[in-house]
Amino acid sequence: MEQVKVVDRYLGRSTLMGFLLVLSVLLVLFSLIEILVQLNDVGKGDFRIADAFIHVGLTLPKRAADLIPLAALLGSILALGLLADHQELTAMQAAGMSVQRIAVSVLATSVLIMMLVFLVSEFIAPPLEQEARFRRSKAIYGKEVMMTKTGFWARYGSMLVYVGRIQADRRAHDIEVYRLDPAGRLDQFLYAPLAEIEAGNDWRLPEALSRTFRGEAVTVERLADYRLPAFLSPGQVSVLQLPAESLSLSELWSYIRTLQERGQNVKSYALAFWQKIFLPATTGAMVLLSLSFVFGSTRMRSAGQRVFAGVVTAVAFQLSTQLIGHLGLLYDIPPLVTTLLPVAVILALALQLLRRSF
Repeated sequence: MEQVKVVDRYLGRSTLMGFLLVLSVLLVLFSLIEILVQLNDVGKGDFRIADAFIHVGLTLPKRAADLIPLAALLGSILALGLLADHQELTAMQAAGMSVQRIAVSVLATSVLIMMLVFLVSEFIAPPLEQEARFRRSKAIYGKEVMMTKTGFWARYGSMLVYVGRIQADRRAHDIEVYRLDPAGRLDQFLYAPLAEIEAGNDWRLPEALSRTFRGEAVTVERLADYRLPAFLSPGQVSVLQLPAESLSLSELWSYIRTLQERGQNVKSYALAFWQKIFLPATTGAMVLLSLSFVFGSTRMRSAGQRVFAGVVTAVAFQLSTQLIGHLGLLYDIPPLVTTLLPVAVILALALQLLRRSF
């Protein structure tokens, strides 16, 4: 019994070391790519090279959370493949340790990885990424723009404009305009549920509701075509909007309920919510799939072949997940379904490949 525990610890340590090695390599690679992206904005406003490196550092946990399923797959393939190449797995089986028992030891380690991905994606990555985006927008736009978790504020002449949500089709939602008089007092408040970004970066606010203040008198009127000429471009707006995946589960849930109360489309945020919920399960499924490259019907003798097949599988999974998610948004498929489908396919595939060995 004690010998089995020793082997369990050895398998777990090997799997964990392989995972950490692959995750470190991927983080370095993708961080270098992100640095090159951020360097393109150096010189805009007060954004400097140091700000680019700080941004990359603050977004490192979010990058790690995104890469953990891929690292779990490749790390497990690498660790188990090395054990197989050194005949250690064969020795374990010759000593009476079944393939199922070896798989259980590896999957037990995956529970630690699944807990790690949940902690990082929920408690560490969101606040740091939001801080990175706040710092970046402040450096580029200065005090004229202030980001929030659900939108942003912008100064426009004598007005303060709040934009609640942005869509990819050059539209914005929940626009609030506060016009101040020379003394700094509120002169007019305007709300529009929708804004359209037209040529020249003009914002057209159809069906805006205006309240004008004159002393103690308040004038209320509906404006059919209120405009903010040359306000913000779609490119500028994209920088100022926190993406759904940068919010924590609690923030996503709260924002989804707010949008539902307003009768607005919540599917992009619901998709991000369910993807975060099932990210640990996706990681576990990847570890289970990695066993098939060593024990299952797809086992390969070459370490290079195993790693290459793992990379192809991971890339195919990532692309299919994004494709199914976007198709679900386009064809009105429930986000829960489009999130569960790729995970279910991976689990079914892994179990089918491992069936003969088990």
